[in-house]
Amino acid sequence: MNTTAGAASPGPAGFALAGRAFDGVAADYDKVFTDSEIGRVQRDAVWAVLAKTFRQGDRILELNCGTGEDALFLGRRGVSVLACDASAEMVTVARRRSFTETTGAQIEFQQLSTEDIADLGPTRAFDGAFSNFSGLNCVADLQATADALSTLVRPGASLLLCLSTRYCLAEIVYFLCRGNPEKALRRCNGYSAANVAGIEFGVHYWTVRQLRAAFSPHFRLISHKGIGVAVPPSYCESWVRMHPVAFKFLRLLEPALASFPILRATGDHVLLHFEKEPA
Repeated sequence: MNTTAGAASPGPAGFALAGRAFDGVAADYDKVFTDSEIGRVQRDAVWAVLAKTFRQGDRILELNCGTGEDALFLGRRGVSVLACDASAEMVTVARRRSFTETTGAQIEFQQLSTEDIADLGPTRAFDGAFSNFSGLNCVADLQATADALSTLVRPGASLLLCLSTRYCLAEIVYFLCRGNPEKALRRCNGYSAANVAGIEFGVHYWTVRQLRAAFSPHFRLISHKGIGVAVPPSYCESWVRMHPVAFKFLRLLEPALASFPILRATGDHVLLHFEKEPA
């Protein structure tokens, strides 16, 4: 999620607002983030875990699917996906892409916010669920989301959830060096207001401990790793293009720091692997 944020008082996540906001950037989202140097590195790190977790023949629920990049990746690996997003325009772009890209499995795109996934009903049994790049940071009540997911996935199923972190060291250093302490510390109180395409909505930043508690008792945390610990956030793309040698070094450093205790929770994102408890 590439946003401009400032301090705000905690309030409703406003998935309807977030959906409208991302309607305004859907047409250019792949050019700005998906196909950027930083976006590619961060997504490849998530894909490496996706490939190990979900197998050919699995049926997966994806939340906040955006333009369908991850769903299409899974489809090419023979994984069927019901991919949902609150943004109608994001879903339109994703469907358009699916018409031109051949995959080895069924991919279905549906406009549906995370707050409404319970509407899918308990008859839709999935082998796992996935959410990438901060979509769940727009959810005010993660416990309700966990409750809904527990009715949609089978016992033993994996959840892979990638969220923005509470403390991003690269962001803190970047904005402090630019003399902007407010932006440097914008995540640290756990909430900020993001502005995308002129629409403001709430973004919540949880710690790993809070996320573990929110998904208990339905799910247990198996592991977590950092995404974008050495590699900076996406708004640093212009810096990356001007410093290719430094970026190459950061890319080489990323795998080691991503799994290092303490540091793995200080990247741009954190990727958590939960498993549903037996019935």
